[in-house]
Amino acid sequence: MRLLDAVLTLVLFTHAAAALPDGEHKHARKSAHAISSDEHAFGREGDPKKVSRTVSVGMDDQMRFTPDALAVKQDETVRFRIRNSGKTMHEMVLGTMDELKKHAELMRKHSGMEHDEPYMAHVAPGKTETMVWQFTKPGEFHYGCLVAGHFEAGMVGRIRVAAASGEDQRKKAAPPAQSSAMSEGEVRKVDKDAKKITIKHGPLQNLDMPAMTMVFQVADPAMLNQVKSGDKVNFRAEKIGGAYALTKIEPAK
Repeated sequence: MRLLDAVLTLVLFTHAAAALPDGEHKHARKSAHAISSDEHAFGREGDPKKVSRTVSVGMDDQMRFTPDALAVKQDETVRFRIRNSGKTMHEMVLGTMDELKKHAELMRKHSGMEHDEPYMAHVAPGKTETMVWQFTKPGEFHYGCLVAGHFEAGMVGRIRVAAASGEDQRKKAAPPAQSSAMSEGEVRKVDKDAKKITIKHGPLQNLDMPAMTMVFQVADPAMLNQVKSGDKVNFRAEKIGGAYALTKIEPAK
């Protein structure tokens, strides 16, 4: 009986894997992690213990967010409860309009990459996900669905952040470009079971990609024994068979 169960499990797993089209862009599902201190033009990841209010956002196959406009105060920490009532995958990605447009273009250009960022919520049909964000800077920002074709169809909303009285604005310096074939990064997660590694990295010159946090497969699973979460590394990534994989990794000197 146990052998039959194992065979049925293998068949179901193989069928599920085959159902994902080659080249389809994926975003990693978030798991427990330390709160990122990275500062963006539109704020930073919020501490769930410091949430001041919860905002419900709906998504559907009409390619619309409900509501499609929000108002918050500078330094306010908001928990977004995001519900997908449609029959297809949708997502809510925070950013400036310029960044969202560039990200949408990047998804069209590199459809096989997998993301894991705190300002993204990827919601399967009929499911609800949460995202906590602190709006540290005033201004007008946006949220969009970057699943192929959705952003272009008008699936975008606006967030107006009112300035705190007397608050000075901080400026974020752009990270320097990498010129070497090897790229620099910091290991965020090592998943030996899935044979994947999450790295926060600078620009990948050989792949024409900007700095981000990205999930990679590995060409050799033994590579995962060389590093751990928090390590600074130099690595080489390539697109192999429609997926992004590390072909080399070593401790940063």
